[in-house]
Amino acid sequence: MRCPVCGGLEDKVIDSRTAEDGRSIRRRRACLSCGRRFTTFERVEELSLLVAKRSGHKEPFDRSKIVSGVKSAVKNRPVTPDQIEALAADIEDVLRSEGPEVSSQKVGKMVLDHLRDLDEVGYLRFVSVYKGFADVKDFEREFSYLTKDTEPKKPKA
Repeated sequence: MRCPVCGGLEDKVIDSRTAEDGRSIRRRRACLSCGRRFTTFERVEELSLLVAKRSGHKEPFDRSKIVSGVKSAVKNRPVTPDQIEALAADIEDVLRSEGPEVSSQKVGKMVLDHLRDLDEVGYLRFVSVYKGFADVKDFEREFSYLTKDTEPKKPKA
């Protein structure tokens, strides 16, 4: 590991511990040339995950796009950044287990499914942009789907 201060190649590891819920290892190192300390992270190199857009264009999966979209949808709502990160991590884990390529529609559907359970107002905000709502009737239709699935069925008399 090259020292970020002097560029020296010799160092020693002072401390190692897991980070990011066990997905990486954080190492504190000391340069043997200049004595400065620095931190490195060791992660498993994951296979690339491609997202196929409706246009046919393919691009690398970017978890930060999910995080930013959900953050916008739940702005001023009682949702913590940790919940948003967990949502994005769950979606990424499922997508990676399914293969090297997924459709953008599948990603969007998964975000909607997770967001529906997390915050219904955030769900409505997200779905309005995702589905391109044009008027109030679109909101009414989606709201009826939302309440239809969440209300318990009443027993017949």
